[in-house]
Amino acid sequence: MTASLPMYNAPGMRAANTAFWTALSGLLREAGLDGVPESLSFERPPVPDVIGDEVLFTQVCGYPLQTVYQGQYRLLARPCYDAAGCTGSTHSAFLVARKSSPARRVADLRGQRFALNSLHSNSGMNLPRRMLAEVAGGKPFFGEVLETGGHGASMRLVAEGGADCASIDCLTYAFSQDHQPELVEELRVIAQTPSSPTLPFVTSARTDDATVAVLQRCLYRMSAEPRLASVLSGLRISRIEPAPRAEYSALLDHARRAAELGYPVLA
Repeated sequence: MTASLPMYNAPGMRAANTAFWTALSGLLREAGLDGVPESLSFERPPVPDVIGDEVLFTQVCGYPLQTVYQGQYRLLARPCYDAAGCTGSTHSAFLVARKSSPARRVADLRGQRFALNSLHSNSGMNLPRRMLAEVAGGKPFFGEVLETGGHGASMRLVAEGGADCASIDCLTYAFSQDHQPELVEELRVIAQTPSSPTLPFVTSARTDDATVAVLQRCLYRMSAEPRLASVLSGLRISRIEPAPRAEYSALLDHARRAAELGYPVLA
């Protein structure tokens, strides 16, 4: 079995992610779960091709759960974060440009080059598509869309002038402020997207009911134990709570509304 935390894994965060897994895996073993991975897999990409049968624990973007990962996962829980752009169990994305950009509002970005982390991303594609649908007028909005493979790469491309703007998960932005402040200093927030549920923790669809119950119980225990508060705060997690499936299914509502407004594809 494998375990990973690929969504928020910027340079400088390995120690915090490792501390989280050390605490959780210890609780899982204490609860009698066999085969718990000793360490996290740091090679897993943020948007893998599949959620394989070997996955005991990982964190996944909410939008592809409704599209490319259908039938491949079981929801475990979701974290609530302490960061700008987060409210309760929701988060959003920031539309950013270079600090020197003359753009002051979304409409000012028309015709510019947009850095896209992934076509399957909620914060990088789905949420900004919904926001842009209001101003695109049923026509392509950007002059060019450049796929980068990750939020960090999108931020660097904008900072270095290879693109003009990008939509960045607010947690990625916060963690970059913590660990790569020199990168964020080159950027400026233009707008905040609509909100959506935070990125959930999941396990493979093949994980049995008893194991799912242990995973959930231990995640909630992490959230409740004062001795682990510093482990959670290292990842800006204030608490861990249930992840209702219906709230993640509602992410498709953003896609449907954008299509109704004549903007089905971010372009």
